[in-house]
Amino acid sequence: MDVAVRLGYLLVLLAVGVGARRVGLLNERRTGWLNDLAFYVALPALIFSSTYDQPLADLVSPALVGGALLVFGTMVGLAWVVHSRQPSRSRRSVAVVQSYHSNLGFLGVPLVGATLGDSAVATASVVLGIGVLTQTPLTVGSLIAINDADADLWDELRGIATNPVLIALFAGLTASQVGLSVPGTVDTGLGAVSELALPVAVLCVGASLRLSSEGLDYGLTGSVVAMKVAVMPALAWGVFTALAVEPASVAPAVLMFGMPTAVSTYVYANELGGDAGLASLNVFVTTVASLASVAVIVTVLG
Repeated sequence: MDVAVRLGYLLVLLAVGVGARRVGLLNERRTGWLNDLAFYVALPALIFSSTYDQPLADLVSPALVGGALLVFGTMVGLAWVVHSRQPSRSRRSVAVVQSYHSNLGFLGVPLVGATLGDSAVATASVVLGIGVLTQTPLTVGSLIAINDADADLWDELRGIATNPVLIALFAGLTASQVGLSVPGTVDTGLGAVSELALPVAVLCVGASLRLSSEGLDYGLTGSVVAMKVAVMPALAWGVFTALAVEPASVAPAVLMFGMPTAVSTYVYANELGGDAGLASLNVFVTTVASLASVAVIVTVLG
């Protein structure tokens, strides 16, 4: 029942975000403010507070890092094969990248904390760090390659070095390694700010969702949904189990890979020759469908 209540809370927040956008309460400017609050303040606070006091060897194990990279690499290969017969380049490129590019930051890390507890956030943060370093280069490179887009890959990727969640993860892991002691008042403050991560992020996602039936292709969207919220977490479970990842780390890692397609893929697709309408639709549908996959993962593994 607890899982159902938490997912119901998530669905309500999504609906509030969608409704607030429709009535003009969350316009583009205000959504941008909330986005900045989540991305630059709440999420980094959550990541740092969850990693700075954890043993580094337990967080960054070869099995976890290697397994995450294997999942990403395998899903990219599968996506290219599954969607290879799509005749439209703009639609094929979107289907490929949205089959693996997960919403690890805005939804993944906060949702892991809300459903599996604070102790699981450290593992989720490591998966997020790996995702930041791999997903964006793979997505931008795939869109450029498939669409013959006129863009400089390095220009598109320059922001990775200054990504606040990556900086927070690095700072947390460094603090863990050197044994940094954080004062109790600071730790309490970080915890309070961290609590904002999930509600603010979900409101932003809801305000960013765009549903359009124009050019609807049930088969193509259905295949993206199946790849993203079913195949990817199932593959992650198989890989992490085979590599004997610590049992306590399996559930949060699998849950991270069960997240819906990232909203940022719509932005990348729009800039690099992808079908923006299809990208928006897929983000919406995978977000709704992921509620079922989250329920299954938390119930079975949590």
